[in-house]
Amino acid sequence: MESGLSDLLSVSIDFETSHLFFPTLITWIMAVLFVLVVVTQVVPFLAAVRRGERALPILGESMDGLRFFGTLALIVAYFHLMTVVGDMFPYTGYGFLFVSIPFVFLMSLLYLHEWTRKALVIVTLNAFAAPSLAWLILAKLFQITLP
Repeated sequence: MESGLSDLLSVSIDFETSHLFFPTLITWIMAVLFVLVVVTQVVPFLAAVRRGERALPILGESMDGLRFFGTLALIVAYFHLMTVVGDMFPYTGYGFLFVSIPFVFLMSLLYLHEWTRKALVIVTLNAFAAPSLAWLILAKLFQITLP
């Protein structure tokens, strides 16, 4: 009886794979959300296209190509550079922090409609504050390994 209780109260952590828990959890959440979007948005849209009620948008006609392709380029660069910078500072989360700041800044500029002094100050402050806060909470408070 005594050993059964101590087995229930003991915790063993496999440090070789424990850092993979959070990314795996996020991947599954994103996969479920993707399926929900496809089922609730894409399937009805394609059904409306087949019925002739809607038309498929033609590239460039109803799409902002600069923002679309700029977003794709920034996302690819973000994930690539996060690995490169993260390898320079292993297990510190600096890859996340140092790459997220310019990423948030450039994404914000890409979608900024009016380039006023006030808007640029807000974009700049947000570019530093949001990734820094996320880094402090995830890497320092919860000690989650970030790239």
